[in-house]
Amino acid sequence: MEPYYWDEQIEYLKTSTSLFYNDDYIEFLVERLWRIDRPVRVVDFGCGYGHLGIRLLPLLPEGSEYVGIDAGIKLIEHARKICSELPYRMQFFTGDVHHFDFTEKYDLAVCHALLLHMNDPIAVLNRMADCVKKEGRVIAFEPHWIGTNASFHFDGLDQSAVIPLGQLQALFERDAQRTGKDGNIGLKLPLYFNRIGLSDVQCRVSDKVNIYDPSTTGETRMYEGLRFNDPGERISFTEKLLARGMSEEEANRQYECEKMLSERFTPSMAATYAAGMKITFGTV
Repeated sequence: MEPYYWDEQIEYLKTSTSLFYNDDYIEFLVERLWRIDRPVRVVDFGCGYGHLGIRLLPLLPEGSEYVGIDAGIKLIEHARKICSELPYRMQFFTGDVHHFDFTEKYDLAVCHALLLHMNDPIAVLNRMADCVKKEGRVIAFEPHWIGTNASFHFDGLDQSAVIPLGQLQALFERDAQRTGKDGNIGLKLPLYFNRIGLSDVQCRVSDKVNIYDPSTTGETRMYEGLRFNDPGERISFTEKLLARGMSEEEANRQYECEKMLSERFTPSMAATYAAGMKITFGTV
């Protein structure tokens, strides 16, 4: 059995998720939009290390409960470890969200950056809705990759020189057609929520803008979250893109862009980044 990819990405997940949300914006959603004024039971599909529970529970009424489910054994072990000393009711289970046996109904079913990795996201959404009580909510925090890629600024670099948006958009579209996995799912979810029968569907956008400026603070953690890895050996990199439908010219351009960005974006270069995570919710 192959190792579960995300089990080996815990530190990356912890660094990257810190770039997505302002706590006061999540508080606004809980209090003003979702109007949660009594204890609720929350189930988190693909919970990872439990970061959504850690973010939500301090904002939910006292007595609220959280259940996290993930296929990653190491992720669940890490979640249990870091949450064991928190003053909240939290449980974690290893399991496949497609087949997990939900014996109870919840007030909220949530997921974060899960549906973009699913071959059949509608099936997962239906599972989420099925385990929620009547008048409960389904809430999905999902990205819109092309919007995310357009929301970087590197001081002194032309955006078009390092992030070729046109060919990336075409790549994402082909991937979705070929595999069902859709990195641009964030802006499609309001339609999907309507189509599975949820009511009062809305979609909001995270307001977090990250500022990395070495002339002031130059936070190491933020730089690590923004940093792009070296693409490695050219032939291996371009062969993977060719298999995903890029032309040889496009694949080589993508390699050059990522190579340049990995080399030019150093701790001495200022940058800004707005993830623009889409937060879609609807009522069962």
